[in-house]
Amino acid sequence: MTEEIVKPLMEWYENNHRILPWRESKNPYYIWISEIMLQQTRVEAVKPYFERFIRTLPTVEAVAKCPEEQLLKLWEGLGYYNRVKNIQKAAVSIMERYDGKLPADYYQLLELPGIGSYTAGAIASIAYDIAVPAVDGNVLRVISRITENDEDILKQSVKTRVEKELGRIMPTEQPGIFNQALMELGALVCIPNGMAKCEVCPVTKLCKAYAHGTVPQLPVKKKSKERRLEKKTVLVIRDGDKVAIRKRPARGLLAGMYELPNLEGHLNEEQILEWTEKYQIMPLQVQRLENSRHIFSHVEWEMTGYVIRVAELDITKKKDLLFVETADVEKQYPVPAAFHAYAAYMNMKLGPEKG
Repeated sequence: MTEEIVKPLMEWYENNHRILPWRESKNPYYIWISEIMLQQTRVEAVKPYFERFIRTLPTVEAVAKCPEEQLLKLWEGLGYYNRVKNIQKAAVSIMERYDGKLPADYYQLLELPGIGSYTAGAIASIAYDIAVPAVDGNVLRVISRITENDEDILKQSVKTRVEKELGRIMPTEQPGIFNQALMELGALVCIPNGMAKCEVCPVTKLCKAYAHGTVPQLPVKKKSKERRLEKKTVLVIRDGDKVAIRKRPARGLLAGMYELPNLEGHLNEEQILEWTEKYQIMPLQVQRLENSRHIFSHVEWEMTGYVIRVAELDITKKKDLLFVETADVEKQYPVPAAFHAYAAYMNMKLGPEKG
């Protein structure tokens, strides 16, 4: 890889980068939170989540002390809830080991829960001007095209090689600007699916893929294995202005979140009535709802749903269910947006979510 890409990339970034709330200062805490949020989520979608999170938890100390349910509620809609749990674990460690300030050391950052080489590189270079690379999917795509490399960018060995190559040409002055330039180029110009805007790229003359007409074929990504399909029947159980929710197990997918009660398989109305009878629920009305689908990393939920309107319930006989005001669900209980399609029947809104 040639050092010739450094100057034009940095000049292009200075004139063309987006104004984003986490770029307004070199605050390492802001950079850390934004980078975790941005993993597999679009920038525009992240902005309101970032601003709400920082407004509620303005410091590392605030994150370390935050009750888990409030923390999950702040993350609601972003998906991948283990990420915010790792943020809290890291915050506790930062309080104990570094007096509440993220360490200005790439390798110490790497030791913190949930911080890999990319996030450590972003924090170290942007906040502390440490000359280390920050290689994410955008950067891998840019570099694979500039160098016309057809290796699978999902392989760790390829990422490690790119990190080493970038390390050799990394500028010692403003390394964070160089890293952000690569990221921004991948986000705005060298975009995926063969749609690169080569006519406005600052390094077109240095790009081997452009020279040989192979931009649409790069980067190479090995097809991921098929997701596991799970069929579920979701129940919106309404008792007047209250709705039934339950807490998911402490481990596994969406751990510790609250969900609408759901059953395995796609059940018909007769099977629903059999379930309500066994559960000592006396329905006043059962209404079939539309089907819905939600995709996680390795599993896909194919859902159907029912609204079950009931008379007042003796909740002491149903210890795994909570009957709460829908307004309280919105304010207090983190409900994953996998249930987005059924939120209208709870008289509430859930934000979009990936993962």
